[in-house]
Amino acid sequence: MDTQAQLPVGSGIGLRARHYREFLDGEPDIGWVEVHSENYFGDGGFDLHVLEHVRARYPVSLHGVGLSLGSSDGLRSHHLDKLARLVDRIAPALVSEHLCWGALGERHFNDLLPMPFTVEALALMVDRVAQVQERLRRTILVENVSSYVTYRDSRLSEMEFLAELARRSGCGLLLDVNNLHVNAANHGSDAYAELARVPVGLVGEIHLAGHAVVDDLLVDDHGAQVAAPVWQLYEAACRRLGPVPTLIEWDTDVPELPVLLGEAIRATAVREAAHV
Repeated sequence: MDTQAQLPVGSGIGLRARHYREFLDGEPDIGWVEVHSENYFGDGGFDLHVLEHVRARYPVSLHGVGLSLGSSDGLRSHHLDKLARLVDRIAPALVSEHLCWGALGERHFNDLLPMPFTVEALALMVDRVAQVQERLRRTILVENVSSYVTYRDSRLSEMEFLAELARRSGCGLLLDVNNLHVNAANHGSDAYAELARVPVGLVGEIHLAGHAVVDDLLVDDHGAQVAAPVWQLYEAACRRLGPVPTLIEWDTDVPELPVLLGEAIRATAVREAAHV
C-alpha cells in the first residue's frame, strides 16, 4: 500500500460551496478540510478548480458517499475508477467510505442503508474493502453510519463488526460520534458500551455533526451545531482513542464560515482537555 501523509492532529471542516469564496480569497484558520468525493468526479469545472486551489494550501480528506461497498451485486467499477482518478489527482491525506449499501443493479437509492452484522456480510465487506484498497493503492477508512432499522439476523454489534472488518482487511476506521449517539438513542443501546468496543489505534478520523429530533426519533441531518450529549461522548472518545483528527460536518442549512470555525475550535478544546 502507498503510505500517505497523515492529517494534522487537529480540527477540520467540510468544504462546502457556500464557503468557496473565503478559501479562494484567503486562508481561513483551519487545520484541514474534507470534501465529498463525488462532487469532484468531473474532469474540470469550477468545483475541481477550487479543490485544487485548496489542496495546495491545506491537507484534504476525500469522503465518499456513493461507492455502496455493501451492495450484494458487487462494486460499481465506474464509480471506483472515477474515485481512483480523483485520488491520483488530489493526493489526499485520507480516503474514506461508509459501512453501508445504497445501490442494486442500475438503481441508486441516494441513501446510506445499513448492513446486517452477520458473518456473511462481514466476509462480503472484507472482500470489497480489499478491492478498493488494491485499486487505490492505499488504506481506506470505513465509517459507522446512522440507522433507523436493525436486522434480526445480526450477530455482532456495529462496532464489533467494524473492529473485525479492520482486523481482516487492514482498513482503518472513521468514527462518527454523532452516529454512535443517534443509533444508541434510536435503538435503545448504550453508546458508551459501543465506544468501548472501538479498537484503539485504528481510528484515523472522527466526525462530529448535529442532528434533528423528529417525533422522538433522532435524525442525522448534519444541519445544526453539535448537541451536548455528542460533545460528552466525544470527550470520552478522546480519552479512549487519543488525539485523532476531528471533522465538523455540516451539510444542510450550512451556516456562515465563522460558525463552523467556532465548532472546530470547541472540538480542539475538548480534545486537548481530554489529554491534559
